[in-house]
Amino acid sequence: MLTKFFITRLSVVFLYLICYMSYSDGAASDIQLDAKAQSTHRLDSLNFLSYTFLLILTVLTIWLFKHHRVSFLHETGLAVIYGLIVGAIIRYSGSSSQVLNMQVFVNDPQYNSTVPPDTLSLHFPIKDHIGITNKTFQYIFREEIVDLRENEIDLKATFDPEIFFNIILPPIIFHAGYSLKRKYFFRNLGAILTFAIIGTTVSSFVVGALMYGCVQLMPARLASSFTFLDTLYFGALISSTDPLTILAIFNDLNVDVNLYALVFGESVLNDAVAIVLSGSIQNYENRYQSGTGGFETKAFFKAAGDFFGIFMLSLLIGAVMGCVTALMTKFTRVKDFPLLESALFVLMSYSTFLIAEASELTGVVSVLFCGICQAHYTYNNLSEDSRHRTKQMFELLNFLAENFIFSYIGVSMFTFPKHHFDPLFILAGFLCAAIGRAANIYPLSFILNLGRKPKIPLNFQHMLFFAGLRGAMSFALAIRNTLSEARQAMLTTTSLIVIITVIIQGGAAMNLLNWFQIPVGVDDETEALSNQGIRSGNSTPRTEWNDISGSEIPRQQNEKAFLARIWGSFDSHYMKPLLTHSRPTLLETLPVCCNPLARILTTTEQMTQEGTNIPARDSDSDLCIEDNDFASNEHLRSNSHRHINSISGHQV
Repeated sequence: MLTKFFITRLSVVFLYLICYMSYSDGAASDIQLDAKAQSTHRLDSLNFLSYTFLLILTVLTIWLFKHHRVSFLHETGLAVIYGLIVGAIIRYSGSSSQVLNMQVFVNDPQYNSTVPPDTLSLHFPIKDHIGITNKTFQYIFREEIVDLRENEIDLKATFDPEIFFNIILPPIIFHAGYSLKRKYFFRNLGAILTFAIIGTTVSSFVVGALMYGCVQLMPARLASSFTFLDTLYFGALISSTDPLTILAIFNDLNVDVNLYALVFGESVLNDAVAIVLSGSIQNYENRYQSGTGGFETKAFFKAAGDFFGIFMLSLLIGAVMGCVTALMTKFTRVKDFPLLESALFVLMSYSTFLIAEASELTGVVSVLFCGICQAHYTYNNLSEDSRHRTKQMFELLNFLAENFIFSYIGVSMFTFPKHHFDPLFILAGFLCAAIGRAANIYPLSFILNLGRKPKIPLNFQHMLFFAGLRGAMSFALAIRNTLSEARQAMLTTTSLIVIITVIIQGGAAMNLLNWFQIPVGVDDETEALSNQGIRSGNSTPRTEWNDISGSEIPRQQNEKAFLARIWGSFDSHYMKPLLTHSRPTLLETLPVCCNPLARILTTTEQMTQEGTNIPARDSDSDLCIEDNDFASNEHLRSNSHRHINSISGHQV
């Protein structure tokens, strides 16, 4: 009996030891995984902390510059410089992360370096107390790496390129549309569309053709890695402009509103054109080309159809979503809860971008025109709290996102492992980008001036040329695909062009205004395109113009662009009464037979308003210029301290 008791006890102890050892192995494994997860979390926190400190440092330096009225360097230039410094520190400070690497050799003809698998399933044998079992680990494809050390640096301070497109770019583009000075934008609509659509396309093909010629003169190794479509894609991405620095100086110095509208309007639209054009070039190569290697007319026209189709459908989605939001805020009482109203506004705006991207269209175009429609219609339906909240929120998001991107551009010059520095290609890129910009501005300005009154003077054309700084969109397009050597060289060249133009051209903006004798200190309603009598350089500040009793300078009705006049009439009679609470109502503008429908679409608030809505004199909410804006103010002008030549004529 005693022997049986000891045998039983020994069996229990043995089983306990086996279980304990198994548990210990599992616990040790869990502890190691927890430690690795904690290390990864700490590294990610350090990455975000680095960029947060970069932004804090940028903000403080901006305040210091503004306090001391320093204007030779803009905030975006500061962000780039600080990014370069931090990137160099990260690059040469050594690596603190340990990356476990396992060599896996695959001999499967189905996959190659051009088309790698999306995921990799690793079947790994695990030995435990039961025996040998197989565990499967799945790894997602990120990118090609050259060596393990570069991968460690990549893990430190680089992000998935899709983050730029899906998170950072949408608020930047939406803010551009939401804060657009529509009055001056639509006065110069013809010229803006010419520069943004025709000019960007011309610039892309000029840069692409010149770069292809330059590449063929380079060493055979580099020349063989580039096709004409590669250089054309480079031309499309480098033709996108982002003149934040110059626009900020324009705004501070009150530069002529038409020059401001031309620079800003072109930069807003050519971002959209550049991304659609680059997508059409990719479609030509991947979908339509049969593989002959030569020019194919049928494939070209299909790609051109994609360009116009994608652009127009994306525009339509943005406009429709903006109008739907306006209807929702008009016919509901969500304005009684300003927080919910603001949340609805933001979610509807962001969903516009996602709908377009999910539909294989371009979210940048959609969210841009959604912003324009939201500002023109929905903004008028919002409560006062939501108006202030949305304006300030998107202004803040735009500021942080822009400076984050420029900081990241500086950091990535040292930490991103896919850079390919080729001096000849970089030099050719700078030269061809400048020639492409000139091909956009000067010939098209000459054509526009044939039928435009007042004309775009030569000094404005020079300023438009130098305002072609490259920025966030060019970098985002370049970093999206860096698998091939050609795309890596494009990324490096694009990053350097962005850095140099932002720091050098942006910093020289004040000197350029003086050299080109651009009038500054000009009142919003004073158009200097034909008013060369206004002093240039350090002109009379804006406060001196306030002696005109706060009244606007008279304008002639035909000064607006032809397209804007047509749309303005339709908008004020049908679109605004439908989408906002403005007068006249649809009961007054639609035919009598449509009165039942018009009554449904007219709110009580519209019916109870007295007279028509007269916009505030400092408001930019109206696309069209009302008739009372053209009233004569001669008796006020006669009392002014200086004579202002008003401008009449037709703008295109």
